[in-house]
Amino acid sequence: MGLFDIFSQDLAIDLGTANTLIIYKDQVVVDEPSIIAINRRTGVVKAVGMQAQQMHGRTHEDIKTIRPLKDGVIADFNAAELMLRGMIGMINNGKKLFSPHLRMVICIPSGITEVEKRAVKDSAERAGSKEVYLIPEPMAAAIGIGIDVEEPMGNMVIDIGGGTTEIAVIALAGIVCDQSIRIAGDEFSNDIMEYMRREHNILIGERSAERMKIEVGAALPELDNPPPDYSVNGRDLMTGIPKQITVSYSEIANALDKSITKIEEAILKALESTPPELSADIFQTGLYLTGGGALLRGLDKRISQKTKLPVYIAEDPLKAVVRGTGIALKYLSRYKHIMT
Repeated sequence: MGLFDIFSQDLAIDLGTANTLIIYKDQVVVDEPSIIAINRRTGVVKAVGMQAQQMHGRTHEDIKTIRPLKDGVIADFNAAELMLRGMIGMINNGKKLFSPHLRMVICIPSGITEVEKRAVKDSAERAGSKEVYLIPEPMAAAIGIGIDVEEPMGNMVIDIGGGTTEIAVIALAGIVCDQSIRIAGDEFSNDIMEYMRREHNILIGERSAERMKIEVGAALPELDNPPPDYSVNGRDLMTGIPKQITVSYSEIANALDKSITKIEEAILKALESTPPELSADIFQTGLYLTGGGALLRGLDKRISQKTKLPVYIAEDPLKAVVRGTGIALKYLSRYKHIMT
């Protein structure tokens, strides 16, 4: 270890639409929802992460909750900077990092523009980073699940996050072809809210829709190991009175069908544009699912039926991207050429 390493702090950050994860000293030290609560009058930060999530949808006029990222990119520059500062402050139980030189590797969607990249970089710099590297999410996911990205072997990674679904064919430490669509976990939650309003005349919030997705979310209307029915509370649109109804996984599969079909179309489009030699590799290696969306029951089976290819869910898919970002940071000299 050189003298420079002693005086530098390295953070690997998965700045996600739904959750932000930070690796410090090879450990995931922060795993919090990407949300912040601010006092409207003073601009003072009231809460960050899980505490702010508990306030979401329950605030009075003095407090507003903000999700700074939308569709995988920064939508509110100031809130993103404050959220990053707050989450960095959570490391070491809130004790200040001794960081004359703070270095960050942050993962970004593969389809974002130069302006959106600049917003991520500026937010990190204003949160205290002296050196910022950006790595494409599918590349980080591939490294995180143990693929040797530098090999001349084609691998397809499908990362279904909160704001975007990233589909990429990776070979020789580069992305050969990719598709990035803004349909992912948030869109699934919106589909569930819309379905409940349309079919059951009940209004539910984002958090309730998210809970339903976890408890009874499914990609197929028939599963071998179905979850039990789930009771959800909301407001009756006819009477305005709170009420409870019970929903099954097959109803949720029906609600999510249109969005999942769009993801399937994007996968087929990526496969169509893959060079023939890499297509031959993918036939052997199959498709790898990462991100929170990979946990949707039956999704691997549905994609496999559509593509006629084997589909594998990564071990701990929620942390695959941040794990890969952490490995890229640890071996920075080796992976520097794949970052921006």
